[in-house]
Amino acid sequence: MRNNQPVTQREVELKQDDFLVSRTDLKGRITYANPAFIEISGYQHEELIGAPHNLVRHPDMPSPAFENLWKTVQTGETWRGLVKNRCKNGDHYWVDASVTPIVENDQVIGYTSVRVQATRKAMS
Repeated sequence: MRNNQPVTQREVELKQDDFLVSRTDLKGRITYANPAFIEISGYQHEELIGAPHNLVRHPDMPSPAFENLWKTVQTGETWRGLVKNRCKNGDHYWVDASVTPIVENDQVIGYTSVRVQATRKAMS
């Protein structure tokens, strides 16, 4: 697993109407990042494009959660779950994430992830 450092204890909240959107290729490399994702992550657009999506993985997230995500999307299904991500500066943010396969000509060509602020209830 990637060693995503530094890590702080500061939580950042998304704006209520923010949707973080990214797309990846089949290997999980970022091919698109919307402005809200770029802003909250703290990375520049150029740093995100081509980078593995686990660049924002927080070390507190258990590996089995991502194993389940990959197993689900590789079967063509949509995965949804609560995810703690890490900003470039080490802060973190919680999201309710949905990851959906992108299908063209009956072939999965990548994945789209849409994330919104997780509710306090979901985080407890």
